[in-house]
This record gives sequence, structure tokens and C-alpha cells, in this order.
Amino acid sequence: MNKENYSLESSKLVTSNIAPIFHVLSNEQQILQRTDQKAFTMLSILGVFMVFFIVHFLKIQLDWFKFIMVVIYFISAFLAIINLVLVIVPKVKKREPQELNPTYFGGISQFENQEEYSSHFREVFTNDDKTFTMFANQVFALGRINAYKNHAIKRSILFFIIAIISELFIIMAMAWGRAGPYLFPGG
Repeated sequence: MNKENYSLESSKLVTSNIAPIFHVLSNEQQILQRTDQKAFTMLSILGVFMVFFIVHFLKIQLDWFKFIMVVIYFISAFLAIINLVLVIVPKVKKREPQELNPTYFGGISQFENQEEYSSHFREVFTNDDKTFTMFANQVFALGRINAYKNHAIKRSILFFIIAIISELFIIMAMAWGRAGPYLFPGG
């Protein structure tokens, strides 16, 4: 098959049943990127809050309420960090071994040389069924990864909110402790 016919066949393939798969694949990759951006942003914000909290931690005069809030804060901040790391580096189990994928770095790196890669690439992309199956597998894998990341980001948001609320309760308790004698001098 010459290059012109190969290009023509490839163009027909892209406009046929593969186009919807590319659209879904693109959407899944965008969701993946946005979830990672959310995780990095939350990790940065949590880090800033933790630095301020740790700097001022020694100034807190602990009573039982503040002690409980500090414990809740550190546990929830720790759990938020763990879940955010799981979003950034997801641990998704592979269900079954799959054929080498010539479009991902993991598959590309398993070939011995560029000739072997080129041969496999041409074999996959000249067969409509193999091409469709390969991209459908990518969509499925990204969907599973996105589901895992979405679950972990929801948990991290919950723990993040708990940490921030407990920190605010500590600040309010400290402010109340300082302002109380001035607001109620006789009581």
C-alpha cells in the first residue's frame, strides 16, 4: 500500500466510527487534567493554611475544646493530603493484560526499536477493528481513572473543609478568650 492510499484510508477511518471515540477520549483527558489541577490547587491552599497554623500553634492556650479541634484539624488535614496524593498518583488496578498500545508511552517504551514500533503501529492502524478496540480501551481506562480520581477528590474536599472549619473554630475560640473579659468585664 503506497503512502497516498494509506493516508486516504486513514482519513476515512477518522471520519467513520473512530471520530466519536476521539471526542470521548478528548473529554476524558480534559476531565483528568482538571481534576489534577484541582488537587494541586487544594494541596497548595492546604499547605498555606498549615504553615500559618503551625507557626501560630505554640500561641494557642489549650483547653479541651481547642485540643479536640487541633486533633480534628491534624487528622483531617492528613487525610486530605493522602486523598490529594491519590488524585495526583491514582492506584488503579489492571484487570487483565492488554495488547501493547502504540499511542501511550508505556506501550511505546516496550518496543525494542523504532522499526518494530513502526511495524506494530501500521498493523494496528490499518485494521479498523484493532484501531477501534485500542481507542475504546483507552476511553475505558481513562474513565476508570477519572472515576477513581473523582472519588478521591470528593473525599479530599470533605477532609479539607473539616480541617478549615476546625481551624476557624480554634481561631474563634482564641478570639473569644481574648475578647471575653473586655466584652463582659463583670462576668
